[in-house]
Amino acid sequence: MTTSELQLQLNNLDASLFNHTPFYCEENVYFLCKKLCSSQIADAQGSDLFVVFISNDNKQIPLWHQKASHRADGVILWDYHVICVQRKKDGGTHLVWDLDSSLPFPCPLAAMCQKLSGHHFSSFRSFRVYAPLFLRHFASDRRHMKDSEGNWTAQPPPYEPIVAEDGSVHNLNEYMEIRAADVLTDLPPELTSAVFGQKHGVVIGEAHLEELFSQIP
Repeated sequence: MTTSELQLQLNNLDASLFNHTPFYCEENVYFLCKKLCSSQIADAQGSDLFVVFISNDNKQIPLWHQKASHRADGVILWDYHVICVQRKKDGGTHLVWDLDSSLPFPCPLAAMCQKLSGHHFSSFRSFRVYAPLFLRHFASDRRHMKDSEGNWTAQPPPYEPIVAEDGSVHNLNEYMEIRAADVLTDLPPELTSAVFGQKHGVVIGEAHLEELFSQIP
């Protein structure tokens, strides 16, 4: 696919073409990545896709421009949120794929960071960044979406739960656990190797998000 053909395809994309179940953002992003790969919008192996979990110690993160919000400014308080960032290796604009956002789909990473930094809550949000290892190791049996009596707190997706390649049926808690103590205060040169080599990626602050993707080869 040529660059012009790819750009035309991106310009004609609609979020409704992707699987989306409200309150199951991690599964939405998992299947979004799969579809980007199969449709040749991303590398077939997903080497240019990065899954990003957003949360903090208190499991309370304010995000703006969210479709689920009932406010004019689109703000909502999530316990965690998951997006996909596509790293453009040809020097192009890095893209954010967020099925829950009212921003353009996809949205340039720089534009999203600018929208977030315009509010006074950036210190409360941390980002755990995973390379394509996520697509192989992630699993969820959706236990976190049931109350103490076993009832669903939100209607689950119609398809079967995601099982990891190694047979794991649930490890979502390992991905969504983000603590301030784990946030890196700088970005050493070897950090990009950790993004690709560590199952649970790296945890960075909002101020370093764009910088991290500019360093990934």
